[in-house]
Amino acid sequence: MARYAYRQIDVFTATALKGNPLGVVHGADGISDAAMAQFANWTNLSETTFLLKPTRKDADYRVRIYTVARELPFAGHPTLGSCHAWLEAGGRPKGGEVVQECGVGLVRIRREGKRLAFAAPPLKRSGAVEPEVLDRIAHCLGIAPKAIKASNWVDNGPGFVAVMLGSRAEVLALKPDFAAMGDLRIGAIGKAEGGEIDFEIRAFVPGEGVKEDPVTGSLNAGVGQWMISAGLAPKRYVAAQGTQLGRAGRVYVEKIGSDIWVGGDSVTVIEGAVTL
Repeated sequence: MARYAYRQIDVFTATALKGNPLGVVHGADGISDAAMAQFANWTNLSETTFLLKPTRKDADYRVRIYTVARELPFAGHPTLGSCHAWLEAGGRPKGGEVVQECGVGLVRIRREGKRLAFAAPPLKRSGAVEPEVLDRIAHCLGIAPKAIKASNWVDNGPGFVAVMLGSRAEVLALKPDFAAMGDLRIGAIGKAEGGEIDFEIRAFVPGEGVKEDPVTGSLNAGVGQWMISAGLAPKRYVAAQGTQLGRAGRVYVEKIGSDIWVGGDSVTVIEGAVTL
């Protein structure tokens, strides 16, 4: 057993307790895979990450990302939260951008003052959603199939499929049947009319041990790639997530050149040590 520095970060918010919490274990090279999985399950957070030395010379650090049930090759709020923790602990990038090594490869992160943004990784699966899957999604969400105005696979690791409904109000009114959802990972999007936000997003992931995720970077990354390329969203917009959970997550999406950048604020809430 050894002691490791630990931070708990609230991600996609500038106000503590209004975003999505993330546990970050520093200097985790000596921790076994089994111990990482066990600790992530114990925290009961949507994700817990472990910072390690990079194996690639062009990376600044390496991160392993665990839900309560499995390891993920990539996830968005763990990327921003881990980078925030790494920088706060004294990490210094080799170049102008921070480069994170994870299961999907290298992910670039840029600093915009205190706000961080990651370049969305390539989608592992995209394109049209099969009719039978759409019917199942409509059943799980408790809506008529015709309520789905657009859809696409937006999988960059976690396995999300996204559906667009007619409005923000329709998204907020959803009462999903989580038992029927099984292993589906569904993102629901609705356009907002006026105000500070452009879209409302909800993420349903019961297969990961979290019925609804407060704020989901990977989903927002895939959704941004899809909606901007399809002309369903402008090249720069703000998405709200977590509203129905009492959170106030804000995700800043922007296309610059060929990249989709997904940004958000982060706040350190807990700092200490863990024994593993």
